[in-house]
Amino acid sequence: MNINKLIKDSNCLILNSKTKTESLLEIIEVIENSSQCSDVENLKKEIFYREQIMSTGIGQGIGIPHVRFEGIKEPIVTIAISPSGISDYESIDGEIVKIIVMILVGADQHKEYLRILSLLVKKIKDRAFQKRLLECKNSSEITEVLKVEDF
Repeated sequence: MNINKLIKDSNCLILNSKTKTESLLEIIEVIENSSQCSDVENLKKEIFYREQIMSTGIGQGIGIPHVRFEGIKEPIVTIAISPSGISDYESIDGEIVKIIVMILVGADQHKEYLRILSLLVKKIKDRAFQKRLLECKNSSEITEVLKVEDF
């Protein structure tokens, strides 16, 4: 699977939000505006339900909200950078979250879901890669950093 094919400039953003809830809603709004999901209201419910079960803050300043959802036909990967960080993300190591990677796949795309999740987590935990992402000032720069990486 080529993750780069899933990464679109329209799905990369610099967050304006300061809280976890606002950040997740800002990312979902990007997905809604691009018409990639047929049921945004239920997507919101699924994302926040997943966060209630356990925070998707995996440590090292990274959050990876992810769901398998009926309203998704093709996998969606959205990358968001928070330059000032999100202190209420409840990451497992207590660090503020500066990089959020939202992964959405169809309800029946279990294999794709696991593959995307594992490839992205492996890459995103690399400190040098994180540094390059955090230096980005706009969505185009995020996309360029991601496109030169080998997933």
